[in-house]
Amino acid sequence: MAKVTRDDVARLAGTSTAVVSYVINNGPRPVAPATRERVLAAIKELGYRPDRVAQAMASRRTDLIGLIVPDARQPFFAEMAHAVEWAASERGKMVLVGNSDYVGEREVHYLRAFLGMRVSGLILVSHALNDMAAAEIEAWDARVVLLHERPEAIDDVAVVTDDLGGAQLAVRHLLEHGYEYVACMGGTAETPSVGDPVSDHVEGWKRAMKEAGISTEGRLFEAPYNRYDAYRVGLELLSGPQRPPAIFCSTDDQAIGLLRAARELRIDVPGELAVAGFDDIKEADLADPPLTTVASDRSAMAREAVDLVLDDGLRVAGSRRERLKVFPSRLVVRQSCGCE
Repeated sequence: MAKVTRDDVARLAGTSTAVVSYVINNGPRPVAPATRERVLAAIKELGYRPDRVAQAMASRRTDLIGLIVPDARQPFFAEMAHAVEWAASERGKMVLVGNSDYVGEREVHYLRAFLGMRVSGLILVSHALNDMAAAEIEAWDARVVLLHERPEAIDDVAVVTDDLGGAQLAVRHLLEHGYEYVACMGGTAETPSVGDPVSDHVEGWKRAMKEAGISTEGRLFEAPYNRYDAYRVGLELLSGPQRPPAIFCSTDDQAIGLLRAARELRIDVPGELAVAGFDDIKEADLADPPLTTVASDRSAMAREAVDLVLDDGLRVAGSRRERLKVFPSRLVVRQSCGCE
């Protein structure tokens, strides 16, 4: 069977190939509703499939959005990537995902690969964007939106959560239960001090403790973000002579690892230890006990990031939208903090 072409669609719809193109590409010129319906009916009847490669060559841009995350195996980033994919599909785009594994060279690798594919734009969840990656973005003059994190190396539009305020909410809530103090499971020595959510979570913990007139000295513990390493840190922390009465974890993954350590050591949560996390991943509600945590609207954040990266005026001086979009945090109270 001969391949159906745009000319075939135009003949059946009784219009020009240019009008067919405007319908398929949603522009650049408007098409009357009745004409659009004829074109769509002709496309359906003939089973026409646009040649996306040819379209990309003509426009020098594909229907793809590049998304780079630190580690899609971690539930938070998996849920964020899924939300971005849904938002992109609503705009007729597909998403390519690359994992940087918290390694700057891998981040640069995916930047070059995606930009070389002429993606419509890049959404970047960068743990610590290095100068090389920032230079790559500048050289390509790429459309970039930062999501979740805002590294110092690049001053681009960012969509983030109120991480500092959310952490304060969680720590204040724990202190209101009457615990003598709240310890904090933060990041590691490699955690950036600026633009990183975990740094803001630690700062929010410090502020809430200071408001309550409680010292933080010796009460901040380093731990990787994932549950497996946090579990090992938790075993050591909870086995020590100075076991905290309550712990705020910078991520839910850390908190889930800590809960596993407490269970192995037969420490009752929340009877002997209160725990709160940050992110409200789906597993937080299934934890044992269910985890008190801080949530933000990831779906709305993903939709905002996609809309921003596809906005033709994004990089045009004088017509840029807000450079920093901060979504509010909210406390999700469950049983791990001591609430019934």
